[in-house]
Amino acid sequence: MTMTTTLARTGSALAAAGLLIGMLSACTPEAEPTPKPTKSAAFASANLDSVRAATAAAEATYRGYLTSSNEVDLAAPETFESVFQWLAGDALASARESYSAMRADGLTLTGESTFDRFDLVSHTDEEVVAELCADVSMVNLTNEKGESVISPNRVPRQRVEVQFVRSATPSGLAITRSTVVQESSC
Repeated sequence: MTMTTTLARTGSALAAAGLLIGMLSACTPEAEPTPKPTKSAAFASANLDSVRAATAAAEATYRGYLTSSNEVDLAAPETFESVFQWLAGDALASARESYSAMRADGLTLTGESTFDRFDLVSHTDEEVVAELCADVSMVNLTNEKGESVISPNRVPRQRVEVQFVRSATPSGLAITRSTVVQESSC
């Protein structure tokens, strides 16, 4: 495997693993049908509380996703399922592909991602878009020789835009897209 191939796979894998290194591809074919939106308590009304409710549901979704991502053991594929429950559409297809590639490459994922500064960008009755600051500074991905495959130029804190849609998750939302919007520290 060439260094270019390793770096390309690593960047794609990190994005899917909740590390938010790059964009999830909108051209990736879906692995399974996207779940149909369902009504949730967070969107039960369109009153003034709806902004707070949308923000709370989206933040709870991202927190659940990140908690699951931080618990993944690439040697144990059954640990991937808790991450997949928080994803839908292209994000789910990309994550399935990336976790499979990382496992096949014998990579080891260590450390934890965190986030702060969670801001609602927009919301409708069916979709929420938010921006957050992801901190991936403590995360490492190593090959079978124990060498890090993380780019030395990785930005440790990244501004990320995340799109959520209704889904049958505990929060009522699932992540369909996660895009780095600014390649500088938050």
